[in-house]
Amino acid sequence: MRVGTIVSLGASAVLGLGALVVAKVWLPSTGKHEKAVETVPIVAAAKPIGFGTKLDEKSLVVLNLPVNAAPVGAYHSIKEVIQVDAGGAPVALVPIAAREPLLPSKLSGAGARPSLAAMITPGMRAYTIMVSEQAGGGGHVLPGDRVDVVLTRSIPGSDQNVQSDVVLQDVRVLGVNMNADQQATDKIAPHTATLEVAVDDAAKLSLAAKVGELSLALRRTGAAELTPVRVLKVSDLGPFSAGSVSSQPYQPSAVPPPPAPPTASRKARSTGGLIIINGDDRSSANSGAGA
Repeated sequence: MRVGTIVSLGASAVLGLGALVVAKVWLPSTGKHEKAVETVPIVAAAKPIGFGTKLDEKSLVVLNLPVNAAPVGAYHSIKEVIQVDAGGAPVALVPIAAREPLLPSKLSGAGARPSLAAMITPGMRAYTIMVSEQAGGGGHVLPGDRVDVVLTRSIPGSDQNVQSDVVLQDVRVLGVNMNADQQATDKIAPHTATLEVAVDDAAKLSLAAKVGELSLALRRTGAAELTPVRVLKVSDLGPFSAGSVSSQPYQPSAVPPPPAPPTASRKARSTGGLIIINGDDRSSANSGAGA
């Protein structure tokens, strides 16, 4: 028993020494091959920031993100965002979630108000058109959506005097009525729609509004394709479109009255005459008064 105990203790000592050697020699050599992850400071929202909120230092936080995970164009210091020396803090143009990196496209200029002007893409213009509830998408068109603009107008001197054409495609809606919140979900009856267009397209909309009625066709989210279009005339609607288009409601043709029933032949006045009927022949003989 005593010899066995001594052997067990010796074996344990050898194993412990071997483990120590492995820990001292092998593990440090493995650590030499590990590379430290390179990070970069990124300014993010410290808490949820709503549309139109003016930014301050309390609403921002600096996060260290891996270089390959940092968004392009992100800010690297809070002072760079606040821009105290350049006229004041900007405002959020879109809702920003907590710990979401801030990007220039989400913020207005320094000291700007949460106005529509701060949301316009550089080089573009905001142009407002009049729409009705029907022509404005029935309340389903909201800020941030994209639409096509359709013009319907009358052509003087034509038998079929109405035509329709798509004047603009894939246009961003900046605002509906007085609402410019790009995250709005409440449907409202539209009276005006403010669209983001190029300078030439603003002139086109101005001219189109003078010659006819403009309406909006809502596009599917993410759809950016441009579809070839042509001018549509009344004759393209089908055989029922023959003739000029009238603004009067449809009235069915008056049903003619039924023909009057045939009247019975008048009786011959009693003048003392004699009527002789022979088949289809009919003759009379006057025998004089009182005959």
